[in-house]
Amino acid sequence: MPTIVESDLIVGVVIVTPDQVNDVRGRFVEVYRRSWFPTGREMVQANRSDKLANSVIGLHYHLHQADYWTIPRGRALVVLHDLRAGGPSDGKTQTLELGEDDPRGVFIPPGVAHGFAALTDMTIHYLVDQYYNPEDELGVAWNDPAIGADWRVGDPILSKRDQTNPRRAELPVGRRPYWRLRT
Repeated sequence: MPTIVESDLIVGVVIVTPDQVNDVRGRFVEVYRRSWFPTGREMVQANRSDKLANSVIGLHYHLHQADYWTIPRGRALVVLHDLRAGGPSDGKTQTLELGEDDPRGVFIPPGVAHGFAALTDMTIHYLVDQYYNPEDELGVAWNDPAIGADWRVGDPILSKRDQTNPRRAELPVGRRPYWRLRT
């Protein structure tokens, strides 16, 4: 039976430590099961991204979409920051190191900004509960002092988008998530 726990820092973030079976042939890990997330929605799309060491992705957030991440190759430092105004964990930041030797997965509800630093060359698999919608692809500055994340990379490789995201205090009206009882 996997271990499924809600984050003690950010409400609605769920961390899954799956069971794994190792034998002479290798390893088997069940990485996702819908029943692990009774308040979550059905995942409708799966994506894969391969990144070079020292790449920083994010911080991205969605008003409507939830994500579920696993790192099957390499290592990543995952950074989460709650942007949901008025919520019990608004303004909290959490980091998790995930990777091929640590098969945990993380469920990220809408309104929680998320990103990662590739500590090595790596692959991330992520499931989402909404189809791609450019109107719901939002971002906040990865290096905003108000977020206070230590990304553990010296000279990050960043996309143009991630270089120009606004700081938390500058998020446009109507694009800042707010707390909903059910995330």
